[in-house]
Amino acid sequence: YLKAKGVYMRHVIIVLGMLLLVGCSSLSKEKYDKIEMGMSYSRVSELLGKANHCDALAGVSDCIWGDEQRYIKVKFVADKVIFMHSQGLK
Repeated sequence: YLKAKGVYMRHVIIVLGMLLLVGCSSLSKEKYDKIEMGMSYSRVSELLGKANHCDALAGVSDCIWGDEQRYIKVKFVADKVIFMHSQGLK
């Protein structure tokens, strides 16, 4: 029983690690460079996937893809890119 449980946990850890790598793989300098002023949120999401976090207030949205070390931040007004910033991309 313990051996089977250990094998199961190893597989779970491997799968979670692979999912983490797949999730982060959408963040690259190449994709960041494709973001343009005036681009819609849906188009940016096609490039990067769903944002990890978005704050919205009065037609202004600040969205983040990634984590504290490696990210793309985009500010939208009326669903259009007005500012973008990245850190830690390769």
